Amino acid sequence: QLPLVESGGGLVQPGGSLRLSCTASGFPFDRYAIAWFRQAPGKEREAMSCISSTDGNTFYADSAKGRFTISRDNTKNTAWLQMNSLKPEDTATYYCAALDSPVVRAGKLSGAVNYWGQGTQVTVSS
Repeated sequence: QLPLVESGGGLVQPGGSLRLSCTASGFPFDRYAIAWFRQAPGKEREAMSCISSTDGNTFYADSAKGRFTISRDNTKNTAWLQMNSLKPEDTATYYCAALDSPVVRAGKLSGAVNYWGQGTQVTVSS
């Protein structure tokens, strides 16, 4: 059983919205920060957002600010990424990840990822 399973990806028109879900199993979900990364073909994987384990602190990459919202419910072992005002450049595979010691420095998220999901494809196109 995979530790993290994403769902909710798909094809959406520019300006549309999608809500990605990440469901965890097999590890103590409430002890890990949850992050969303994305990777487009030919590009490096980038961290888009992160939420702390219990106090609700969040991080957003500049490209996500004002459009994406991360949330979690530890009673459901689930995290979400609400994505609004989607653009063609948001097209990528989106991955959920669990980190026990995330660090935000100079506007970037770093820290070892303890668990990865398998990814869900998001395509923004008319």
